[in-house]
Amino acid sequence: MGAAEDQTSVERVLSGDTSAFEGIVRRWQGPLVNLAYQFCRDRGRAEEMAQEAFLRAYRSLDRWRREAAFSTWLFALATNLYCSELRRIPLRTVPLDDVAEPRDIRAADGGLENEDRDRLVRRAVFALPPKYREALILFYFHDMDVHSAARSLGLPEGTVKARLSRGREMLRSKLSQRRLPLQLTKEA
Repeated sequence: MGAAEDQTSVERVLSGDTSAFEGIVRRWQGPLVNLAYQFCRDRGRAEEMAQEAFLRAYRSLDRWRREAAFSTWLFALATNLYCSELRRIPLRTVPLDDVAEPRDIRAADGGLENEDRDRLVRRAVFALPPKYREALILFYFHDMDVHSAARSLGLPEGTVKARLSRGREMLRSKLSQRRLPLQLTKEA
């Protein structure tokens, strides 16, 4: 299952069985909508963006060179589309300094509740400039490694590493102003 099933479905579509694309959509719809949501934070817009990604993938299936897994190719196509879409119609962003403090800022032990901290960090990520936000979303929220994130963004790995580093630095700076430590669990 997985890569072999994707390969079979693509071959069937390319040989004229367009109904085989339904299996691809079924397998990848959730992940593509979730990826789009991480970019736009709007469920309806995420579904529309994922639908457009599937349409583009269908039209471009013959361009998948099979050098990488189908999922890598599909996520790269989707990521490029999502980035273009957000450049065309940007997110309404709020400056990080204007992000409201969580309701119950202190837990019983004097620390920030995990859920509130996670929410605040996510808001802070979404307030970053797009080039840093995109790298952080793929690396941390979609658990991609640097190589996969670089392929998805169409950038050299060194550029992605630099953006991750700069993005983390920006987050640490903004969150330390609020006396919140940045605790990212993986480093590039």
